[in-house]
Amino acid sequence: MWNINFWTKNNFACADGLRYKSLMTTSRRHTPAPGFSLIELLVVVALIVIVIALAGSYGANRRQETQKQLCADNLQKIYLALQIYANDYKGGLPRNTNATTSEQVLDELVPKYTADTTIFICPGGRDSLLPSGEPLSRYMISYAYYMGRRLDDPQKVLLSDRQVNTEPKRAGEVIFSLNGKPPGNNHSKYGGNFLMADGSVQASGPQLTFSLAETPGVVLLNPRP
Repeated sequence: MWNINFWTKNNFACADGLRYKSLMTTSRRHTPAPGFSLIELLVVVALIVIVIALAGSYGANRRQETQKQLCADNLQKIYLALQIYANDYKGGLPRNTNATTSEQVLDELVPKYTADTTIFICPGGRDSLLPSGEPLSRYMISYAYYMGRRLDDPQKVLLSDRQVNTEPKRAGEVIFSLNGKPPGNNHSKYGGNFLMADGSVQASGPQLTFSLAETPGVVLLNPRP
């Protein structure tokens, strides 16, 4: 009798153990694996896109700042050619009353006052480099020219990056491209440079920080479009 009871108890214990193992196995089989929900994935993707966009914008800004400095170097080299020209013409600078673009006037500098035509192309833009010593009037340059100015007025602008138009402008008005598209986009949407009559170069954003009001006898000529 004792043996039968013992055997029965053992069988019940084994059966309970097997049932427990089966339940645990089933529970583990149906437990969902940890992972990302669709919303979490979308949030991660959005964050990655934002980071890439910010990094790209920062890189483009830094790149254009470097290009602006190279552009300023070009303008100051043009200034040296203008100084030599002015010495030959009693302080006067190139003029051409029939000119409609800056190439037609600044053409007077090449090749007598400078044979380096690369200085007339802004490093920040996409204008093609010019053949050395070739007349500017045959090609397209990057810089606008204020015809009628002299070197003895140091606070006046002589040249600038290509502008959005040739109208007089007041402080706060748009002078260079706001969106990186033509016209006035030598430096995309990051402004441009001005060469002053004293040889200094002033950088500006897309909106003018000083007045460029109309001056009698002075005409702004943009490069060819």
